[in-house]
Amino acid sequence: MRNKYTLLIVGIFFDLIGMLSFVVPGVGEFSDVIWAPVSAFLIYKMYKGTEGKIGGLVTFVDEIIPGLDVIPTFTLMWIYNFIIKKENNN
Repeated sequence: MRNKYTLLIVGIFFDLIGMLSFVVPGVGEFSDVIWAPVSAFLIYKMYKGTEGKIGGLVTFVDEIIPGLDVIPTFTLMWIYNFIIKKENNN
């Protein structure tokens, strides 16, 4: 799954899943306890190496702390890897 546009689409989908906890009040906090480690594992698998490890940690913290679910961590990770990092290497 290294095609950059596939990673973007999948990342946006995962960000939307993470934001679903806002839809049902009270259930969101419980779903975050489940989604936080799952999302950390997914981003770790999507982005190899140091970026994947740091992304997994950031995603876990983002999902486990109430109210931070609005941060699109997967999309930001994609932007870092394919736009910011690419510009710094040129």
